[in-house]
Amino acid sequence: MQAVILAAGEGTRMRPLSGRIPKPMLPVADRPLLAHTADAAVEAGATELVVVVGYEADTVRRHFGAEYRGVPVTYAVQAGQHGTAHAVNAAREHLEGPFVVLNGDNLYDPAAIESLFARCPAVCAVEVDDPRNYGVLSTSGETVTGIVEKPDDPPTNLANAGGYAFPAEARDWLEVEESERGEYEITDVLARVIDREAVRPVRVKRWLDVGRPWELLAANEWKLGALEPRVDGDVHDNAVLEGSVVVESGATVRSGVVIEGPALIRSGASVGPNAYVRGATLVAEDATVGHAVEVKNSVLSRGATVGHLSYVGDSVLGENVNFGAGTTVANLRHDDEAIRFTVKGERVSTGRRKFGVVAGDEVKTGINTCLTPGLKLSAGASSYPGETVDRDR
Repeated sequence: MQAVILAAGEGTRMRPLSGRIPKPMLPVADRPLLAHTADAAVEAGATELVVVVGYEADTVRRHFGAEYRGVPVTYAVQAGQHGTAHAVNAAREHLEGPFVVLNGDNLYDPAAIESLFARCPAVCAVEVDDPRNYGVLSTSGETVTGIVEKPDDPPTNLANAGGYAFPAEARDWLEVEESERGEYEITDVLARVIDREAVRPVRVKRWLDVGRPWELLAANEWKLGALEPRVDGDVHDNAVLEGSVVVESGATVRSGVVIEGPALIRSGASVGPNAYVRGATLVAEDATVGHAVEVKNSVLSRGATVGHLSYVGDSVLGENVNFGAGTTVANLRHDDEAIRFTVKGERVSTGRRKFGVVAGDEVKTGINTCLTPGLKLSAGASSYPGETVDRDR
């Protein structure tokens, strides 16, 4: 069965991290977010991956090539982003039979994807406490009888988790009417399948829609927590590794370092001396954690550097960020309220008691800079030595 994976969007809610990199290609543990979805499809038996691309498409093509893990990869281009049905319709000419549709910016329980492939037609469903912000499935026994978007009075607590197994006939049903929000929705295709066939719900034990920076942190917390400890790189005898820690070949962990997993130190990265890395932390390729630095529950993207005597907590640093010596990230409000962050011009709650800074690519801070909680630093932004930055820039 073919797997259509949607990866064309700009990821505006993920800014500034998606300013140069498509959201599905942001790092989650040892691979891009999109690769976790592709892996789940391959392991479920996909015969071909049809990846729908658009924004920064070449980044996706370079990573996956013409074949991924022995499975052929075809690319379909979505010209403009006009909804999920519009995206799948871009792949229409490549579809030859029953097909699965997955979101490239979602993480799925791999067992559920295996069930999705086996139960066509089917839809992934996840139980949520408050389904009013989701598409909600109605069911009768083990059959889906309908779907309604963001209802005030939800018929069930089963939310649509964005994974679909469609019969071959659905290829001809992809041209749907524009919705009230001005998009062409794949749920309208699902509704048509429900009217004609017995669609089964596939209950997903764990699922995450990775749309905003703190959800990228959550994605890394999930996938780093699943790593098996492994040391292939150069670790000094005086370093201490505790819990699930992976040090890849080509990485260096210097004297006096303490790493409390789950943590992943990728090839070319350097930690220490005398540094402390804890929580679910990713130190990506060629990133540097300097002398006497503490990094807690954070993502340091490729080439990011945190200078000596600094603290970074609950934060995401983009590629080639350079924090000057003594930079301190504050990640907690005095009133213990959830940290708020700017998404598309609006301050919204992250739902997290602790959340630090999101720094776009090539941000630079002067020595002894203080960064306040929930701060967004756009790509290329900088600070003066000794400055306290308390507003987005």
